[in-house]
Amino acid sequence: MMKALMMTAASAALLLASGMASAADGAALAQKNACMSCHSVDKKIVGPAYKDVAKKYAGDKGAQARLMAKVKAGGKGVWGDIPMPPNPQVSPADLNTIVAWVLTLK
Repeated sequence: MMKALMMTAASAALLLASGMASAADGAALAQKNACMSCHSVDKKIVGPAYKDVAKKYAGDKGAQARLMAKVKAGGKGVWGDIPMPPNPQVSPADLNTIVAWVLTLK
């Protein structure tokens, strides 16, 4: 019983640590790919605050894929008239990490 409890605690710690690494990675990749030129975590700049994006798509199981496609292709109209330029230079792996991070923000 004690061994199982310790294993569960260790697993939880690893999951927590990997989640924190993902958050740090997502923020760093957003900075590296110039996303933070138009967005910030908690206030609108040119585009919406990432916390507002997370709130809008909370509970939406298809949000990850849709937002990845939107960032890659660009778009207009969801958050106003100012278009978001396409970002084809962002690798799929980086894009996945950035969008996953955005969706975790509260």
